[in-house]
Amino acid sequence: VNACVDVVLSGVKLLAALGLEPGAGRNHDVLSSRQDLREAFEHFMGKGAAAERFFSDAEAFRHIARTASEHPAAQLYVGGNAALIGQKLAANPDLKILLCGPVGPKLHELLDDNVVVPPESMQERDEFHLILEYQAGEEWGHVKAPHANRFIFSHDLSNGALNMLEVFVSSLEEFQPDLVVLSGLHMMEGQSKEMRQRRLMEAVASISDIPTDIPIHLELASMTDQDFMSNIVHQQVFPLVNSIGLNEQELLFLTQSASGPHASLSAWDGIPDVGVVSDILFWILKEHGKTAERPSDLTRIHFHTLAYHILATVDGHWGNQRAAVAAGARAAGTQACAAETIDTSKAFLKAPLEFVTSQTEAPSKISLNPDEPVVHWHREGISFYFTPVLVCKDPVRTVGLGDAISAEGLLYSEIYPQ
Repeated sequence: VNACVDVVLSGVKLLAALGLEPGAGRNHDVLSSRQDLREAFEHFMGKGAAAERFFSDAEAFRHIARTASEHPAAQLYVGGNAALIGQKLAANPDLKILLCGPVGPKLHELLDDNVVVPPESMQERDEFHLILEYQAGEEWGHVKAPHANRFIFSHDLSNGALNMLEVFVSSLEEFQPDLVVLSGLHMMEGQSKEMRQRRLMEAVASISDIPTDIPIHLELASMTDQDFMSNIVHQQVFPLVNSIGLNEQELLFLTQSASGPHASLSAWDGIPDVGVVSDILFWILKEHGKTAERPSDLTRIHFHTLAYHILATVDGHWGNQRAAVAAGARAAGTQACAAETIDTSKAFLKAPLEFVTSQTEAPSKISLNPDEPVVHWHREGISFYFTPVLVCKDPVRTVGLGDAISAEGLLYSEIYPQ
């Protein structure tokens, strides 16, 4: 239920178009002026670090968004996890997609013809998210970016309040879907604690209204509030969904928030260790997934990081997961390189060629075989499917890559009727 227009532009070009001069960088948790924007952008550009911020002044943001979207170098794309997953699935000519995000005129024009938007989801104005990019070695004033990255900001109230969730659930009866994909819970972090808690309870009530024979996939995204994450895991959302999709930052944050295995790890050191990832995935499905004693529907996790992907499933619920994890990895390579097929001269392997399957149990050691790149192992009723990714050397477009991976994996997944 989150949808917007992504305006992608060089950060330095936008700041120049706004008449801003280089100065001293400084972090701001919330942006309230053009000066705050300049300082925060400069701060993160100097570190080469990605960041996302809320811009609190609606009028000032509208002016900046207009300047950005009208800039000759700007590129406008479909944005928001829900819209990106919908757009990816809609590329399949046999599918019809129902999207209930806040959809303004520009977004409506950018969406695939196979995407159906109910009239109640249409808005007079688009929600714009501004994505300010910078390249490795790019300079602005005395700041020089050590890596290429992006700074994202928005003044997005309707996605933050999950305004379209009830519209979505009430539209399902007529639409009769084979699959429901939910995303956008992370957007609620901009709300006050009380508002967020109340809205989460309402969201849970709405999700509970979805007929139990329709599988539900939840796509997670970057979050910073551990209590909120813990609520989603322990009490409320996880037991209601069949499948979740996440990356390495979200997986580590999840285990830290819910006191899982390896929670003392503060950050990944380079490529996430396969054994550590596998332990956390195993714990999520063992502690919060479906068992004979637990009324939870969760039976599948699709984990993706730059170098490799893992699909973990509770036995007896899903088929074709070997193909699903391979399809997700292929989507990562083709979308990042913006090509129909993967050109191996433009890709490289970062995945470990040997790894252990656990850091807590007696593990098995696995060596990759190029002829059979999808590896399978088993642990107490849970199956793991691992595949390396052909990583694009010079990525053209990385925004929405996780969404494309999860969508493609779902397309190839077969859920067994229970």
